[in-house]
Amino acid sequence: MSGKRKRVVLTIKDKLDIIKKLEDGGSSKQLAVIYGIGETTVRDIRKNKEKIITYASSSDSTSLLAKRKSMKPSMYEELDKAMLEWFNQQRAKGNPVSGPICAKRAEFFFYALGMDGDFNPSAGWLTRFKQRHSIREINIRNERLSGDETAVEDFCSNFRDYIERENLQPEQIYNADETGLFWKCLPSRTSVIRGKCTVPGHKSMEERVTIMCCANATGLHKLKLCVVGKAKKPRSFKSTDTSNLPVSYFSQKGAWMDLSIFRQWFDKIFVPQVREHLRSKGLQEKAVLLLDNSPTHPNENVLRSDDGQIFAKYLPPNVASLIQPLNQGVIATMKRNYRARLLQNNLEEGNDLRSFWKKLTLLDALYEIAMAWNLVKPVTISRAWKKILPTIEEKEGLDFDEEDISVAAIATILQHTKGLENVPTENIEKWLEVDSTEPGYEVLTDSEIIKRAQGHTDESSENEEEEIELIPEKHINHAAALQWTENLLDYLEQQGDMILPDRLVIRKLRATIRNKQKMANSSQ
Repeated sequence: MSGKRKRVVLTIKDKLDIIKKLEDGGSSKQLAVIYGIGETTVRDIRKNKEKIITYASSSDSTSLLAKRKSMKPSMYEELDKAMLEWFNQQRAKGNPVSGPICAKRAEFFFYALGMDGDFNPSAGWLTRFKQRHSIREINIRNERLSGDETAVEDFCSNFRDYIERENLQPEQIYNADETGLFWKCLPSRTSVIRGKCTVPGHKSMEERVTIMCCANATGLHKLKLCVVGKAKKPRSFKSTDTSNLPVSYFSQKGAWMDLSIFRQWFDKIFVPQVREHLRSKGLQEKAVLLLDNSPTHPNENVLRSDDGQIFAKYLPPNVASLIQPLNQGVIATMKRNYRARLLQNNLEEGNDLRSFWKKLTLLDALYEIAMAWNLVKPVTISRAWKKILPTIEEKEGLDFDEEDISVAAIATILQHTKGLENVPTENIEKWLEVDSTEPGYEVLTDSEIIKRAQGHTDESSENEEEEIELIPEKHINHAAALQWTENLLDYLEQQGDMILPDRLVIRKLRATIRNKQKMANSSQ
């Protein structure tokens, strides 16, 4: 008779490892044997996956998660949720936070949540709050006021020592950063309101998506943009397969980046693409992703490949805005490229402002923003790393050509754009910067934090999304597609100004459609 199995208590890190193995196809039975636990325990971990990941993502310490064995809730659970949301936002913005400030804010949320009894935000309460969420340090200085150059130097020096110890080359060092984009925003002769660009005869345009850029320190590996929109299947996508888009598209009811989307992006897109790139360069499949302290970025424990060779590292809150590479003009250049291309396309098509605005779809915008990202030169990205890696310019032998699109160049295009003639220079500048401070994460007011802590959510966005998904898709058969291709080829060849590669592309497309048609006919 077999002896009774010894009781094993897993740490949070163990549970994260089990979740990752389950997602990779591991069986409950095998994992139960490996960790010395029952299959029921493994199934419970699978069932509570999101809860465990969310808890780990909010943690501030790798070592504490490796020791902590429970997710013991606070006696005041709603207060705990509100305080964690508030604290993460303050940390992301670099706002000053101290023990007394936390205590005062906790007292405010306690009464604002309508909780019963007396509450004393003592030093003991603060210590327990930190322990529950594995927060090592509560004090945060204000990065905007301090402009802490000493902290910058300390981080850069420590980071250089770190990459030297890890034997990492610039090709293996990445940065990712989110921003909001008002993709349907156009300039105006009168004024540009942040997030609302007025067009004569039209209501305000507030179409917004979150975009995340990611590239390595050489600028030679730019990942496809990650875009978060509101709808799973926007109207303009029709029968488009999202896997064929020029960006990695995700949906969230507010079009915000969140912990779940970021983790999916890291595991399913970042890690595989980095491995492939490093293999092509003959380098070890090892890389670090440098991130700021956005509330949507999970803990380092969660952002790690299975073998631990591709991982995340965080910038200190008081230096992120000063040295984060993609924030040093890279994202701004991409947005200028996007907006300049919108105007140029409108000019080439001969549209007036009304018809251009009406015809522009999210699908159009995704192709344009992808092209705008492609137009950002490696030198622009590499130059943005000079504060962290000052020697990269010498190593790569880069030629620093200016590529920024000037206000004067935009003004020239506008002079030939019907409805946008004589837009003041000041308005052009405001338009180009309209979403420059737009974060990729949702910034909540105190009242919104309270509603979220109480479990209240806005269902309107979800309903709108469902409505969009119900729009019927138009099916195009092979015969129709082939006929359109034939007509297009005939038309372009009649024009007499086509170059040979263009003809070959269209002929190849026609051959592909013919093959698909033959296969479909033979299977009937």
